[in-house]
Parts: sequence; C-alpha cells; structure tokens
Amino acid sequence: MSTSPRLSPLLQHDHVHLPAPPLILPPTQPADALHPEFLTCLPTPIPRLSTHVGEAELFSVFTKDVEKKLLNGFSRKIALFFWLIYVYMLPASFYELILLLCSCERNSSSNLTEKDIKQAIMFSASLNKLSLSQDEATEYTHLILEEIQTGQGLAKLSGTRKGTLNDLQPTCCSTPIPTKHIQCMTSAAIVFFRAHWRRIWIVVMWLVACAALFTWKFMQYRQRLAFEVMGYCLPTAKGAAETLKFNMAIVLLPVCRNTITWLRRSRSINSVIPFNDNINFHKLVAAGIVIGIILHGGTHLSCDIPRIAMADKTIFGRTIAGDFGYHQPSYMEIVTSIEGTTGIAMVVLMLIAFLLASRPSRRNPGSLPPLVRQMAGFNAFWYSHHLFIVVYVLLIVHSMFLFLAKDVSEKTTWVYVVIPVMIYLGERMFRMVRSMAYESKILDAMTYPGKVLSLKMTKPAGFRYQSGVYVFVQCPQVSKFEWHPFSLTSAPDDDHLSIHIRSLGDWSYHVYDMFHEALRCSNLDLPKVSIDGPYGAASQDHSKYEIILLIGLGIGATPFISVLKDIANGLDKAMTSATCSYSEGCAANHHSANGLRKAYFYWVTREQGSFEWFRDIMKEVSARDSKQGVIEMYNYLTSVYQEGDKRSVLISAIQALHFARHGIDIISKTPVRTHFSRPNWPRVFHGLARKHIGERIGMTLLFLSDS
Repeated sequence: MSTSPRLSPLLQHDHVHLPAPPLILPPTQPADALHPEFLTCLPTPIPRLSTHVGEAELFSVFTKDVEKKLLNGFSRKIALFFWLIYVYMLPASFYELILLLCSCERNSSSNLTEKDIKQAIMFSASLNKLSLSQDEATEYTHLILEEIQTGQGLAKLSGTRKGTLNDLQPTCCSTPIPTKHIQCMTSAAIVFFRAHWRRIWIVVMWLVACAALFTWKFMQYRQRLAFEVMGYCLPTAKGAAETLKFNMAIVLLPVCRNTITWLRRSRSINSVIPFNDNINFHKLVAAGIVIGIILHGGTHLSCDIPRIAMADKTIFGRTIAGDFGYHQPSYMEIVTSIEGTTGIAMVVLMLIAFLLASRPSRRNPGSLPPLVRQMAGFNAFWYSHHLFIVVYVLLIVHSMFLFLAKDVSEKTTWVYVVIPVMIYLGERMFRMVRSMAYESKILDAMTYPGKVLSLKMTKPAGFRYQSGVYVFVQCPQVSKFEWHPFSLTSAPDDDHLSIHIRSLGDWSYHVYDMFHEALRCSNLDLPKVSIDGPYGAASQDHSKYEIILLIGLGIGATPFISVLKDIANGLDKAMTSATCSYSEGCAANHHSANGLRKAYFYWVTREQGSFEWFRDIMKEVSARDSKQGVIEMYNYLTSVYQEGDKRSVLISAIQALHFARHGIDIISKTPVRTHFSRPNWPRVFHGLARKHIGERIGMTLLFLSDS
C-alpha cells in the first residue's frame, strides 16, 4: 500500500494492528483479515488510536447509532468507513475526508459507489440530528462525486482545511492574562462595576431608604411609653411597618409600562436608571415586603400582643390604657379586631400571590404535586396578582385603625401609596382605551417547526415604534382577560406589524392550535387578536451605539429581527438619499441612517427547523447589506457536533463545498453560514475587542428557554 503524499503529518504514526470493532467484527479475528477492502484507503503505517475520544464514548456511539443504521440496511462498507473515521480519527479535517473518499474511489478493490456515499451522508445527518431529504442527499452525493472525479476545488479546500467555517469568527486575543491575583481581582471588580453600576446605585439607594425609615421609626417608638410594656418588639415592628409602607408604594412603579417607556426616551434618564431591570427590581421590592411582613406581623403576633395581654395592670394603666379604651384586651380580642383581621387577611392574600408567582408554579407546574398542579400555571399567576386591589384596600383600612396611633398625622400609609396607585390606575385605564382604539386585522398567518406561529397584521393608524420593542397580544377566543407580551419582528418603516409566537404555555398552545386548524381547513375567517403597546425593551437601546452586538437564543432572537430589518432599511435610505459625489467620499460611506457602523448578530438555536422562522428575512437582510457590509450574521446549531469532531466532518465537507459553489448554507438554507455547537464566547469577545480598540460596543442578550 502507498500513502498519499497529500495526507497531513497527523496521520504518520507507528504501525499497529486494527482492533476488532465491537458490534461489527468478532473480537477473536485479526482485523487485517476481516476488512481488506478498506485497508487500501488507510495510509501506511496505520495510525494509532487517538486519545481525544475515549473507548467508552466510541462504544456508545456504535451502540446507539451504527448498530441501528446497520439494521436499517446500511452496508458493511459504510459501517467500516465510519469505523475508520471514528476509531482512528481519520481524517483530521474535511479536506482529508475528500482525499480518503478519493483514495477509495480510485482504488478498484475498494470502490465506493454512489449509493455508499449517499448512505454515509444520510447516516451523518441522522447522527447530527439533521433533517435531510432523499433529493438533498442525492444532490450532495453528486457534489462529492464531482469533486472526486475532477479533483477541482481540492487545492482550494486544502488552504482552508481547519478554518473554513471559522473564518467569520473573531480571532482569539493573544494578550496574556495578568498573573498576579490582585491584578485579576482589581480588573474583575472594575469590569463588574462598569457593567452594573446603574443597578448598584439603585439597589444601594433602596437599601439606604429602607434602613433610614426603619431607624427613624425605631428610634421614635423607642421613646414612647408603650416601650415599657412591649420592649424592643414594638420599635422593631413599627420600623418594619414603615418599610412596608415604602415598599408597598414603589412595588407598583416597575410595572407601570407606559411610564417606563416614556421615561426611557430621555437619554439622560435612561443613562442612569436601568429600566431593563424593572421586573427584577419589582421582585427585589417584593422580597423586601416579605421580610417586612415577617418582622412586622411576626413580632406583633409572637411578642407585642402577648405582652399587652399579660402586662401588669398598673404598668398597662399608666402607659397605654388610653389607646385601648382603658380596657386590657386579651390575645384573641386583639387578633380579631379590625387591625388584626385586616393584617392577617393581607398576609394570606399576599402569600397566595407570592406562591403562585414562583417560578415552579408559573413556568413548570408539571413538576408540582397533582393537587397543587391544578391551581398553578400562568393563569393562576396572572389572576392571583390582581388580588393586590383587595390588598391595598385592606392596607388603607388597616392603617386607619392603629392601636397606638390616634393622631391623624401618624396615619401616613395613604401618603406613601396615593401617587403610585394613581399612576398605576391611570395606566390601566389608558391601556384599556388604547387597546380598544387599535383595530388590527390578520393579513397572513403561518406555522413553522417547533410550534411557532407567525402573524402579519395591519398597522393601526398612529402606531409608531422603534425597532426592538414589544406589544401585548390578546386573543378573545382564547381568553378575554389574558394579555401576553411578544416582540415585534417587523421594522418601523414596514406597512404592517408582525410577531412570532412560540408555543410554551397554555395560552400560546391554544392560539397556535386555533390558527393551525384554520390554516389546515383553508378557513379565511382567522381568529381575531387585539394589541396593546408598543412598550420599550432592552433591545431598543441599540440606537445609542455605533457598534452593536446582538445575541439571541432560540425564540429570543425575535426583537433583533426587527432591529436587523430596521438597519437594512436605514442602509437603503442612506444610499438613496446620498447626494455627494464619489470624489467627496459618498461611495465609501458605510454608515446607516442612524449612525450605526457595524452590527454583529449571533443566533444560537438547538433545532434545525428554527432557521425556517426567519429564513426569508435573513435572505432579505443579507441581500440588502451585500454592498455595505454593515451587518454580520452568525448562526449556531447546538445539535450538531462541534466543528472538527469526526461525527460532523462529512457534514462540514458538504457544507463547505455547497457554499463555495452556490453561496447557500445547507443547514439554514440562507446565505448565512451555520456554525456547529456553541460559540466560543471568550474568543468572540476578544476578537471584537481587538477589532474595535477603544470603541464602545452596545451588547444585548435575549433568550427564551425551549423547555
């Protein structure tokens, strides 16, 4: 046997005997005698087993994949071919795979037929969880055979053996990481502060306000006569009550969506207040309310009330008898009073709301016990949260019948909550009126793999928005009370609105099923939807930067589709409105209409069918940006083994050959190449930092779990 001179040095190793492949060859027979038809494809000497893949993993691969494929009619020749690739780590790149195929094809004793190669392609696609039709497999087989027969393109491929699919990725930063521990900690602290300083100052101010209110009220009641009866329990409960007033007021503000959308339009305000964390701050304040309830209610029930009921009559008469009508009440008399019953009722209602708002109850009710499961889910969360109306009424009543505060000036709860409650009620009224005024008709509906529904709707008169925002959608035929948020995938200049709905809950499943059934029956009378919005989101902040990095995971890429379309529209405007001559530099101007110079979009998904969601849009954006080069898009499919892995080497080869010839990726069916596995984020970030030294890059990350 002779070794091809074009094979890489990686294949030059000491000669060893081939071990018997499990599940295919009997372990007692020498391998050299069992499959001579493929020994002619191997270099001489035969390479040793690579240490990159363990025997357990190889055994698992053949147990789960090769055996099944053999049972489904795959030839012995194809099984042995993949055995050479997996066990002996041949080839080292897809270029060497072509050489291996070429070597087998040109050797008369081990001729690979078109059927063999097609079977190999189908097996590799199945191994990487890719859908592949028979026609596509035939096309790719002919593509490989043409390369083998003509030999054209092999020299071109050899120059990009390992980096063909990684050329579009930024190169790794070569700057050494500081070795001193103190320098590392200092650098990390600086980066953390620069990334989170807006969150930090808001949280610090909130903590300072809570601490100041608690201390003020604590010191005030420390000087009261009632302190002689209840001791430090009294000022502790009253200090916690003051923080409760404050937190019950501000907990409404983060959910006033119209107010937040209006405020974030101001660059100065938006630069210091992290509006994107409004829900996180809402949860933080809710946690503060829980702590306040435990301190206030727990101290009253376990300390203050027992001490009042069991106090010495002389001390009671001298200190707080007047607050109780000169009658020393029992424990149950205090608990069943207006103050006690309203307080306990508030705790019960808030406990229900808190429990049904927890992540297991809201997102994963199936993990709960059967009895609890019936009362969980998004609907339970949504409706239980509206118990706050009753809670605020009880709060005002509770504050007006305090035992130790007879002066009206001390009953200040209404002072805290009146403005936030008025803002919230005003918002709800405004949203109701606006949703009734916005009439939107369904123009088109389409369903995609993964139970994704795309809706194209008429754009209501006066509906203005920025790219990256979201709207609330209601489907009266499913529920007249449920409104769910979805990012707009249309651009502001489009004459329509579009959204993509992934079925991840009861409501979205019902909506998907209704439209799917209507489309299946060719029913022109599609279900009606109402919209409310638009509302500001983190993804609309892209307009503040000249260079942006957009990262979308799964269906979380929806707002960035709107951003990309908006950028493409801006590029068209910039080209058509240019009046300067080429000598004045107009032709070299690659800025979009809004000042954007570069946009990087990374989309990571785990299902090949996901690329159908935005296939037409990505084709359109690629075509419109082909001359300017402002937008760079990268698709990543995590179900495929990473590039360089022997289990995806054949797919990589076909992908490279097909893209070189047709300019279309075989995975996504778009001009955007699909990379395998997950992005190497340190490499990406270091590459961007080197490419844009000293420049600010706006980064937005959005994701929505597929589970």
